[in-house]
Amino acid sequence: MGRVIFLCLIGGLGAAILLSLGVWQLQRLAWKRDILATIEHRIAADPRPLPLTPDPVADKYMPVLVDGEYDPAEIHVLTSVKDLGAGYRIIAAFVTQTGRRIMVDRGFVKSRDRDAPRPLGRADLIGNLHWPDEVDGYTPAPELDTNIWYARDVPHMAEVLNTEPLLVVLRRAPGEEAAPRVLPVSTQGIPNDHLQYAITWFSLALIWVTMTATFLLRTRAKT
Repeated sequence: MGRVIFLCLIGGLGAAILLSLGVWQLQRLAWKRDILATIEHRIAADPRPLPLTPDPVADKYMPVLVDGEYDPAEIHVLTSVKDLGAGYRIIAAFVTQTGRRIMVDRGFVKSRDRDAPRPLGRADLIGNLHWPDEVDGYTPAPELDTNIWYARDVPHMAEVLNTEPLLVVLRRAPGEEAAPRVLPVSTQGIPNDHLQYAITWFSLALIWVTMTATFLLRTRAKT
């Protein structure tokens, strides 16, 4: 009898823990969906002039209008794009009409087009402010001698290009043939796996209950 009670306690406690983890993941799913909806709304808002003192948190994803001229200086960030393959993001210096030097993520080019000439001069741009979180302890240092970077490190790139630590990711290009393929800011790269986690925890709870019931039936049969 004591063994049956013990199995019931262990089974009930384990099932309760697993079910609570599944419910928690459902709550996280709703929270993440709200965040993604907020980001998408911010990305798609009407563009406004470039703020004088942008805040990396409050102004992240803000759509902006920028007019000025491209500077020949640029950085090549190694990346891969689905259906396009390996290539580089082109991060270019840009001088606004008011004399501010900022950075513009012009988009993607394939590896073979890395050193191809790109349109320079006057341009009116629409894009989104962005401070990508792409650098961690495993990110290789950029190869400055060959101009190959492995992440968009805004402060470091600004230091190399002699610009403000401010990156505008193009939403729409002026339309030149030789321009890189625009990769606008989106929520696609933000993971939202909470539904899969919830299903996993609920499945484990079902397995745990089934195993507990099996042990109880066997114990009862032996008794």
